[in-house]
Amino acid sequence: MVDKVAVLYGGTSAEREVSLKSGKAVHAGLLANGIDAHLIDTKEFLVTNLKEDGYTKAFIILHGRGGEDGIVQAILTYQNIPYTGSDVLSSALTMDKLKTKLVWKSLNLPVADYVMVEKSKPIDTDAIVKQLGLPLFVKPSHEGSSVGMTRVNEVSELESAIDMAFKYDSVVMVESFLAGPEFTVAIVGDDVLPSIHIKPATKFYDYDAKYLSDTTQYFCPSGLSDDKEKEIRKLALDAYKAVGCRGWGRVDIMFNDKQKPFLLEVNTAPGMTDHSLVPMAAKQYGWSFNELVAKILNLATL
Repeated sequence: MVDKVAVLYGGTSAEREVSLKSGKAVHAGLLANGIDAHLIDTKEFLVTNLKEDGYTKAFIILHGRGGEDGIVQAILTYQNIPYTGSDVLSSALTMDKLKTKLVWKSLNLPVADYVMVEKSKPIDTDAIVKQLGLPLFVKPSHEGSSVGMTRVNEVSELESAIDMAFKYDSVVMVESFLAGPEFTVAIVGDDVLPSIHIKPATKFYDYDAKYLSDTTQYFCPSGLSDDKEKEIRKLALDAYKAVGCRGWGRVDIMFNDKQKPFLLEVNTAPGMTDHSLVPMAAKQYGWSFNELVAKILNLATL
């Protein structure tokens, strides 16, 4: 039987525009492989109807809530439709940056110091700064693509940064600043791809730097020594396995000023746009974009 593949894209999260671009690229890559693939915008089409419409596999390229948080994965599992990426539990877990950190910390994997703040509780900004120092990063616990993230350089900026993050989530993380460079490591099946060094033109790698800027620089090979490259690739794989990920994903890592790597987050449905990093790492690894999407689809499972 020939598979009929639903490319699930778009959706309703804050990352909708990125997902629309990713989905179109993935769809084109699947068609180039001769696969019967169809674009399905989950904002317009009920995912619960996929089975009755004859779909036999799903390529999930939804970013953020409603796509990477286990909801779509659960609906597909219920319909017995194999899908790309992580399962229900791992998707839900990694969408929550705080709970992901707690898992990593329990396994002695390196994470930056942080404080959790909740919308329903009073916040002592002076106490936070005393504990973590300055600068700081403030980020919503459940958003990706650096949506709602702010760098804070002065105590006076912290409250407004937290308020900004609260627009996206009722739970916010305030993290200590890591002064070193940022890297990302993609994983596809059993393959850990070469790391990418991210050098944003802005103060940090925010949404604009990721998707809109043409001045953010990416280096692959990353320029790390062989030993450091092996170290962060192993760290990425350990972090990925610790939260039960499968299929494909991307682990973001940042160094401190002493060149020690710290884990930032896992992306279970990373971007696949012309600015995206998994295709870049795959190219360095010897895979074309069309080969990459075919490999990811072949890893689809329940």
